[in-house]
Amino acid sequence: MNLLASAAAGLVLTGLAAPLAAAERLPELPRLGIAADDVSVVGISSGGYMATQLAVAWPERFAGVAVLAAGPWSCAQGALSLALGQCMTTRLGAPELDELANRHRGYLEGGLVGDPQALARLRVFIWHGTEDDTVSPALSRALAEQMQGWLESPEEQLRLIESEDIGHGWPVSAREEAPVDVLAGCRAGGGTHLLACGLDIAGEALGWLHGALDPPAETAPLDHLTRFTQAPFLDGKGFDEAGYLFVPEGCKAGGCGLTVALHGCAMGAGQIDDAFVRHSGLNEWAATNRRVILYPQADTSLANPQGCWDWWGFAESTWQLNPLHDTREGTQTRALMGMIDRLAQSPEA
Repeated sequence: MNLLASAAAGLVLTGLAAPLAAAERLPELPRLGIAADDVSVVGISSGGYMATQLAVAWPERFAGVAVLAAGPWSCAQGALSLALGQCMTTRLGAPELDELANRHRGYLEGGLVGDPQALARLRVFIWHGTEDDTVSPALSRALAEQMQGWLESPEEQLRLIESEDIGHGWPVSAREEAPVDVLAGCRAGGGTHLLACGLDIAGEALGWLHGALDPPAETAPLDHLTRFTQAPFLDGKGFDEAGYLFVPEGCKAGGCGLTVALHGCAMGAGQIDDAFVRHSGLNEWAATNRRVILYPQADTSLANPQGCWDWWGFAESTWQLNPLHDTREGTQTRALMGMIDRLAQSPEA
């Protein structure tokens, strides 16, 4: 059964990581004075859908968005049937971009998404593997078409890459020193969904979003990667107790950029421990380019057994006929923006 479908169907999985020990006290997310004009969000699969939700809700807060193996903004429209039938497979037909445009206009009228002029200035990176049998590659093309209608100069701001013979997941290059058992087959996917493909998708995405970069570090110092408590943000339903933060040398004094990295379903710490956090390739680029990497962590539940981000409305109130998960009022979008707000505050003395 494919990744997002099993999440929606309600299959209960056992996480690989043990719950936090009762005596463990995690630090709070620090105040780092990040550069407000140098923030991006990158997401894979359900994290890709969430990344676009954040960027459309708060475009003035982001310089760019990178989406891997996911489809158009608000594709599911709060309906599980559409999530499964139009936003993973397309057995119910392709997403109706005109319907989504009407949804966006309605949200604009209600002040639920951001200024179209700010949205028009974003840089956008979209990637998909052609052998993805979990999320149809046609959905990334639909996202690209949707973005072309929003951006000022799509030919300069938008990059769409489709990579041959790659399945569903996050490709990594040989440079990352990941144990063999952490990596999944390039075409087959599965496992950690970190795909041993010889493709450094982290560098491709960051380079497009932020311009020329210094070469990545050979290794990212592990002592720059810490866990923090997500408790202050847990009004956003579906969050794990702990998130991860990579802070390069010198960034505690402020002024560094920030990239929010959103894992996919079954890629959170509760299922694959810190494999995505340590081996995505983002940390190596961040270490030499003064970028903080925030890795929020989704949690599993009966409604969301694969630990997906909320791209179809499961985290909203059960009585809502039209959940606002894809707006500024979404519980998870508010929580994630709260983390960014905390990191943007001036460093503590």
